[in-house]
Amino acid sequence: MALPMLRGCHRFPSTFSCIRLFLNESIILNRSGKTRLPSPPPAALTAAVRPYSSERDGQNRNQNRKVVVVGIPNPFIWLRTRIYYFLIRAYFDKEFNIQEFTEGAKQAFSHVSRLLSQCQFDALEGLVAKDLIGKLEEKCNLLPSSHKKALSADPDEIMYTTPGDVGIFYDDNGRKFVSILMRFWYLTSARLPNEAMEGTRIFQVAIGGEGDPETKRLLTANYEFQREFTKGVPPDWTITRIEHSKLLD
Repeated sequence: MALPMLRGCHRFPSTFSCIRLFLNESIILNRSGKTRLPSPPPAALTAAVRPYSSERDGQNRNQNRKVVVVGIPNPFIWLRTRIYYFLIRAYFDKEFNIQEFTEGAKQAFSHVSRLLSQCQFDALEGLVAKDLIGKLEEKCNLLPSSHKKALSADPDEIMYTTPGDVGIFYDDNGRKFVSILMRFWYLTSARLPNEAMEGTRIFQVAIGGEGDPETKRLLTANYEFQREFTKGVPPDWTITRIEHSKLLD
């Protein structure tokens, strides 16, 4: 049954294009653990910094490797989502907190993406909408092993997370729904053919200037979470949309 949608028909990108200003650069680390990165533009917002460590010669040595993803939120999206957060707290869930939701969404994204990578579709029941699981199974079965591996997002490799769109729905029977689209940027070391991944960004990380640099790709994914707020319905969020750029479109 079609659900009328209480949100604007026109969608703006959640961040301006400068989210990718740093992503064409290689990251080279010297023995002091410092990274050489271009200086950010004055208005840029540092969105996420993730430290890394490596194990060599049987000893753990923290190298303080850092990848910085920079983006400026679209002001229209920023204002509109804040209005919807207020409406959710006022009419649906007075304890709703977008920071707590974002943290939970990251955990769900990491868990579900790992299950997809391992083709454990039965384990997706209760987490992903039933009609979506079958479609995902068809698409994943056609992917080569390298692309399946790239679906998995380790929690420590998630660089940046942001809400992309928020919607409030009612159906003809008075059932109430809220959906939140989350966007994720994550690193993967999966070996992917360059021609198949046009538009992705590549990081090369060299530790201490020794050996070949480690190559990682920055990939994006969109997961939409939906919850029914009708009285008497379990308060569960279900994933109703999954997109991995260049992998599962």
